[in-house]
Amino acid sequence: MSDRHLIVLNVNGEAHEALVEPRKTLLDVLRHDLGLTGTHVGCEHGVCGACTVLVDEEPVRACLMFAVQAESAEVRTVESLGQDGELSDLQRSFSEHHGLQCGFCTPGFLMLAEGFLAQRPDAGREEIREAVSANLCRCTGYQTIVDAIEATATRRCHAAKKEATA
Repeated sequence: MSDRHLIVLNVNGEAHEALVEPRKTLLDVLRHDLGLTGTHVGCEHGVCGACTVLVDEEPVRACLMFAVQAESAEVRTVESLGQDGELSDLQRSFSEHHGLQCGFCTPGFLMLAEGFLAQRPDAGREEIREAVSANLCRCTGYQTIVDAIEATATRRCHAAKKEATA
């Protein structure tokens, strides 16, 4: 009897096979088996949010989810945000609004924000502030992170309205 399972994970739109122990976390498979190191290891207790990824478009702490649990899901990591070497609008906003300092927590905040804005594209500042309180940052004080997410929400809403009237 084998204590390892062959699973197929759909990560960033691509299928990946991995032979994993049932106890191996999604975080470890992403980083060590698939080489997607943008998802950071922080507290390993689900508190800090550095390992946040989207699982079926919902923000999830990858350190708290077993890889075998993600087998039938669509997983997105921070590597999915940019296209053809270009930053996404959210990534550009973080840069423009200085929403990062050391950068360690940034991938988690980006994925949290991406999932949040997909659910609440017209979110106000207080809703954004509440959402980002789920992740920890020791450098920025959150103000610039909130500014970046709010700017992205505003741009996306304007673009959606413009597209709807075109």
